Amino acid sequence: MTSSIEYSALPERAASAIEGFIPTEEAIDKRTDHFASVVPREADKEGYNEVIDGVTFTHHFVDAPGDYENVHWHYVEAGDSSNEAIVFLHGIPDSWYQWHPQMAALAKDYRCIAVDLKGYGQSEKGSGDYRHEGAAEQLYAMLQKIGVTKFNIVTHDRGTVQADFIAANHPDSVLRYGRGEQHLYHFHPSLAPQELLFRESPWTGLMEDPKRFVVWVYTWITKRPISDDIMARVIQEYSYPGIVRAVPRYFNSSTFRQEWLTRRNTLLKAWKCPVLIMQGYESKTQPREFYENAAEYIPASPNVQVRYLPGGHFWTLESLDETTEAIRHLLTMSLK
Repeated sequence: MTSSIEYSALPERAASAIEGFIPTEEAIDKRTDHFASVVPREADKEGYNEVIDGVTFTHHFVDAPGDYENVHWHYVEAGDSSNEAIVFLHGIPDSWYQWHPQMAALAKDYRCIAVDLKGYGQSEKGSGDYRHEGAAEQLYAMLQKIGVTKFNIVTHDRGTVQADFIAANHPDSVLRYGRGEQHLYHFHPSLAPQELLFRESPWTGLMEDPKRFVVWVYTWITKRPISDDIMARVIQEYSYPGIVRAVPRYFNSSTFRQEWLTRRNTLLKAWKCPVLIMQGYESKTQPREFYENAAEYIPASPNVQVRYLPGGHFWTLESLDETTEAIRHLLTMSLK
């Protein structure tokens, strides 16, 4: 059955912004050469502590139910475990590390937990269920196992797709939802040319060189500079064995259109917590004009607000302080 829902027309500004969408091979080669000295880092061990921005981050590994047996998860925690929890979910081509500046800033008052999504970082990369709803249910099972039963959730990009299901399917668990950089009610396929590229990447070799792939994505949709030290770690986190084979499974399990229709038909009306929509002001893939009336699309939420962050798609690392301030605002939003 074909859906009667029509794509949204692109605003003139947004249509102009996606001209010359994909960076040139020469630009990517030059930027990749800049990080030639970056080498993969060793895998972490359970309980390993590293200090970032003066805050201790502890690495954890846990097996939780999924794929008819167990799924192996890696997550990183900062802050007192007795405090209210914030669960952070990253996008592509990232890992838990995407949220390290915000975790460091918030750890004094909150239990901050950042997860490597299934297929990414140091989490499970075996075959299994890579539908976003299936992976989200497995992630939720992991959170229950580690005792995180009520939590705020803050997300970016592909992590947002999974959080959409968690917020809809487990409304009693989600306190507030900081929803970042993902299509909501409006969508047009010209905004997602990467879908076909990522789906075909095992055959085209697009992700074969993790360093070049990370540089390719960040060069494509970043507006503000990101420090070389941070970029080097982003590359390392995407370079763990198995990622380049696991991540494309998501794009072979669903489409951007399917995600969009599921939101429109079922998910948006099921969100019952306060929602802060966070989008890059200069994002090419998610035009800011599409979010101006967000409250109309989420009828069951008691409070829907929109916050535009300076920068492009990767505002979590482009605008560190502004992103932290937005999350602090989310955490003040009344639950009623």
